[in-house]
Amino acid sequence: MYERLIDIFRAVGSPKALVVGDFMLDNYLYGNTDRISPEAPVLVMNVTEREARPGGAGSVAVDLAVLEAEVACLGVIGDDENGRRMRQMLRQTGRVNVDGLIAAADRPTTSKQRVVGLAQHRHRQQLLRIDEENNGEITVQVQKQLQTRLAELIKWCDVVCLADYNKGVLCGDFCRQVISQAREQGQKVIVDPARTNDYSRYKGAWIVKPNRGELTLASGLAVDGPQSWQAAAEVISKKYDIENVVVTLDKQGAYVYQSKGGKQEVVPTRPRSVYDVTGAGDMVLAMLGLLAGGRYNKVVEPTISEIVWLANVAGGLEVERFGCVGISREEILMELARQHGVKTSKLRSRDGLLKELQWHRQQKLKIVFTNGCFDILHPGHINLLSFAKEQGDVLVVAINSDRSVRQLKGPGRPILSEQERAVLLSALEAVDYVVIFDEPDPLQLIEQIGPDVLVKGSDWQGKVVGQELVEERGGQVVLMPLVKGFSTTNIIEQVLKQYGNQPTNG
Repeated sequence: MYERLIDIFRAVGSPKALVVGDFMLDNYLYGNTDRISPEAPVLVMNVTEREARPGGAGSVAVDLAVLEAEVACLGVIGDDENGRRMRQMLRQTGRVNVDGLIAAADRPTTSKQRVVGLAQHRHRQQLLRIDEENNGEITVQVQKQLQTRLAELIKWCDVVCLADYNKGVLCGDFCRQVISQAREQGQKVIVDPARTNDYSRYKGAWIVKPNRGELTLASGLAVDGPQSWQAAAEVISKKYDIENVVVTLDKQGAYVYQSKGGKQEVVPTRPRSVYDVTGAGDMVLAMLGLLAGGRYNKVVEPTISEIVWLANVAGGLEVERFGCVGISREEILMELARQHGVKTSKLRSRDGLLKELQWHRQQKLKIVFTNGCFDILHPGHINLLSFAKEQGDVLVVAINSDRSVRQLKGPGRPILSEQERAVLLSALEAVDYVVIFDEPDPLQLIEQIGPDVLVKGSDWQGKVVGQELVEERGGQVVLMPLVKGFSTTNIIEQVLKQYGNQPTNG
């Protein structure tokens, strides 16, 4: 099962996805909340950080871009600073075309400001949300502008994703027009629906993806178990000519109903530590769109069930993060390997490592870095790595490449290849990540990673590469007292002295 899912995901390519819907700007205001105001019984927050991210359909577009799709946006923003900021952030992904975002003078860019505090809690806590929006339908003039852009983009794309938050863009006529034109071009349309009892605007969609509450409202039936899921899905599928209904069920996974043959099943999901559900639905929509738009050979052509399995994996990873954060292909492949029971190596490419460390930082984890050749592991190495792990939460071990070791130690080294050394280090519990660097020293890598703590042996006193850089950024350098008598060079000399050129018994 998992081998096939991995094969499908690797074969998906970079489809062209058109994202249509309600584009929003998510603003975050972070701060410490450890006292009550003397003026009123309310929390006082001392602001420490501000952040802005694309939300709504913008979040779907970013998720698709991180998944390496080519993306075009079609929607409405305000002629304001938030709208300009939204365009800029989407452009910065390098994969998103924002020419289809119409700036309307009569409405603001929909924005949500979340006030997030941290006091005695390990995780960030959302205290308040402030919304700025106009939920009225877009004007006839703006709708005509969207229709003009639609005629151009619908011929370009491989799949259409509709993100409907009921903010006025996907009003009945325009939404039906999008689906109709997509079907004429032979493209699949996937809908994350608004909370409404009328799905007529989604008529003809390939997939509609409601949650339990949305399914109850749309079907008029109570949704409280497998039999009711089927009855409710059948109602909206038949009434609105929707080919597939995918009902998201939180920790229960997803229920899939296919109108062709009435096939149904529940696709399970792995239990997760839920950090924040914000953005999970956007991530699932993006993954469904990516896979539906892929151009596969007949061997790996995915079924609906397999597409939903993979979307569940992506959505599950999203809820473990705070806010709307894109999930990379590398992370999804690693998660598939973990679920399949494969013991993955801790070795990462430089780019892959930086992406994963970004996630750890969002969880406020302390990154520790150490480096060396680590040629023939010995107790001195183990002590160093155990000591380093105690200094923080995530330990990154950088090892010199074979070429780099030869430059430092001479033509007879390393004894073990860089891959063999990485395998040995991956087996140690203290080590979280291994990365190989080819430069004579790790300065460039340290600059890219920006560790909170840099650990070396005490014999490096006064000559630690990267010390100044780390300390300038507010980090610290920690030196471990050396355990005498242990070094790879000493071990090699002892072996040569004892055995020389004598043959051994293995």
